[in-house]
Amino acid sequence: MIVALRAFAALAAALSLTACQKADDAAFGQKVHAYLMAHPEVIREAADKLAENERLAATKASTDAIGKYRGQLERDPRDFVANPNGKLTVVEFFDYRCGYCKLAAPEVVKMIQQNPDVRFVFKEFPIFGEVSDTAAKVALTREAKTKGVQLYQALMGEKALDDAALDRHLTEVGIDPAAARKDAQHPLIERQVLDTHALAEAMHIDGTPAFIVGDTMIPGADVPALRAAIAKAKGQPMPDTSKS
Repeated sequence: MIVALRAFAALAAALSLTACQKADDAAFGQKVHAYLMAHPEVIREAADKLAENERLAATKASTDAIGKYRGQLERDPRDFVANPNGKLTVVEFFDYRCGYCKLAAPEVVKMIQQNPDVRFVFKEFPIFGEVSDTAAKVALTREAKTKGVQLYQALMGEKALDDAALDRHLTEVGIDPAAARKDAQHPLIERQVLDTHALAEAMHIDGTPAFIVGDTMIPGADVPALRAAIAKAKGQPMPDTSKS
């Protein structure tokens, strides 16, 4: 509805430019109304065109931002990276308490295993409160990074992550929870989380998960789109997404 109204306004403005002299507002309004009543399909066409123009503009803005911040996205040495020797890079912004991140996580792990030639960069982007913040900072400690994918899988598999569950999963993967929590308080880790938030803001990422493959941004847990983007970047045939 909003797009249609904006399209109507744009159409009206365009029509007003067809005359060289100032038209009476009431008469002009009647002409526009009569035209649209006779050709209602024009509103749909205008709305579709406006939506397409906005989509293209958003895609260009996203591509430009990825190019501008590519180094921070793909090559921040502070991030945990799975398959670090891969030639293609996938970046994920995520939160351990995000339901959609949890839905995507098993597929992310599969893609890591199936694509040893693809680097997966994990951007800890806690946005769901104190537990999310703690989990992100703990995961950024030196010892936790040695358990990277294993810890990611464990925390994402927890339906309701809280402090007790966090400590339990840390213990299960061989990490001392007390020591990890202490190490997580280091100012450099706080700085990294703040830097990731600033990067997300610059990229206009305001939700999780968000994936970046090459010049493509994939918002949300759109696993078929993520697989397709990886295949495209590799120059491979697009995967059959009908079974995903």
